[in-house]
Amino acid sequence: MTMPDAIAKSSAHDRLMQAAMMLFYNHGISATGIDAIVQRAGVAKKSLYNNFASKADLVNQYLEARHAEWLALYDAREATASHPKERILAVFDAYQDHAEFAYERGFRGCGLLNAAAELEAGDVGRAAVRQHKEQVESILAKHLSALVPDDADRVTSLAAHIAFLLEGAMARAGLEGNSARVLSARAMASDMLRTL
Repeated sequence: MTMPDAIAKSSAHDRLMQAAMMLFYNHGISATGIDAIVQRAGVAKKSLYNNFASKADLVNQYLEARHAEWLALYDAREATASHPKERILAVFDAYQDHAEFAYERGFRGCGLLNAAAELEAGDVGRAAVRQHKEQVESILAKHLSALVPDDADRVTSLAAHIAFLLEGAMARAGLEGNSARVLSARAMASDMLRTL
């Protein structure tokens, strides 16, 4: 493969991924057909199959991209945090950043959970979403461990509690179309952390 071919392939892949990310988030996975994705990406249908084995492969890569997108938001927030409590609250800040993104049709909630709701039980995509949520809870537990050393059970319980608070806030934020609930949940988490 020549260098220009590699650039063209990468470009088609990126355009297809961006189109899929917008359409899947705006309309859902099931309601978004291959034809709509290639039309929005401005590529031939053959390009889709040169870059993705199937729509299922595209969906899986979409879920990976959403996960990486959130991790990047969190990494940026964590980089400015100097204390474990601030690093925990940075998780809420990253979700707020997600909610405040300028989506074409407004904020509809967590893109990963929205996708998981459409996938069948046992689908690898659902497992990927679960893994993401477990990683978020693990991030919380890591920072809680610095605040509550030598009490693994309490750390696990607190991490689950904060994760549930966060997920509930995101669900309501998605229904309301803004980050107000995430900000409220962050304040609740901050109050909880003051007792540690």
